[in-house]
Amino acid sequence: MKLVDIYYKMKKDIKEIEKELEKNIASDQLVLHRSSNQLLQAGGKRIRPVFVLLSGRFGNYEFEKLKKIATALELIHMATLVHDDVIDDADKRRGKLTVKAKWDNKIAMYTGDYIFAQALSLITEFDHPDIHKTLSNAIVRMCEGEIEQIRDFNNWNQSLKQYLRRIKRKTALLIAISCKLGALASDADTAYARKLYRFGYNVGMAFQIVDDILDFTATTEQLGKPAGSDLRQGNITIPALYAMHCSKDKEVLREIYLQGQVNEQMDEVINIIRHSEGIDFAKRLAQRYIQKAKDAIIDLPTIHEKETLIEIGNFIAERTY
Repeated sequence: MKLVDIYYKMKKDIKEIEKELEKNIASDQLVLHRSSNQLLQAGGKRIRPVFVLLSGRFGNYEFEKLKKIATALELIHMATLVHDDVIDDADKRRGKLTVKAKWDNKIAMYTGDYIFAQALSLITEFDHPDIHKTLSNAIVRMCEGEIEQIRDFNNWNQSLKQYLRRIKRKTALLIAISCKLGALASDADTAYARKLYRFGYNVGMAFQIVDDILDFTATTEQLGKPAGSDLRQGNITIPALYAMHCSKDKEVLREIYLQGQVNEQMDEVINIIRHSEGIDFAKRLAQRYIQKAKDAIIDLPTIHEKETLIEIGNFIAERTY
């Protein structure tokens, strides 16, 4: 099943979210307006807004209220992408030029800040301490995750625990709070909000692991950027870590690493990782997280939206783009 099929019944609401995104990044400052739209026009899966809306169904569903949460969280995600592209020196995202490539690093950083500020402005409309506390705590942890990623650039000796902590903060937290804030904004039972948070966290972990797999297995056309981009930028992910420490070719990889020849022999390194057991190991790990996500919401009321959450989880584990 494709994501568009899963989203079909939500098509109208998602269209409204797109309008809200466009409205909230509009600016009278022409460069800022154009740079903010650059990423928006590249599209995206809109996983976070969808999780906000679906989680809202477990309480008193009010779309006008939920769309503000959904828009804010997607704007925060967009802001992190603009900043990431500067850090990673990335020229393409989803097949389009990044803001830093089309303009420069300074414009990109201020564009990310602008989008982030617009997100926070939306959240101020909520008089709900738990929403603000949850969001602010997540943003702190996300920043820590980004610093950890920078620290671990080109670190082939990092542990699995380090990798998992980093992707939790980098990706899983924002997906987790998308589920939780959707529930809180709808005055859902606090126990439901906790279960939805656990669902989102585990789905988020699987989402990032699958992303890291696709960086080696998908085509440039599917990724919208060159295959192996993460590794070329120094981001050592789980397939590479497994290949270095556990694969049959680990000694070859280790020798390339010790000789400082990783960049010079990048094509060979990527080929070794692609054909190592690391890809299958990562797939199994992603599936375990998806199962944990399903288990987290097993006791929630049996409504259509619960089945949709499970379908999205299955899509994430099996996706090829």
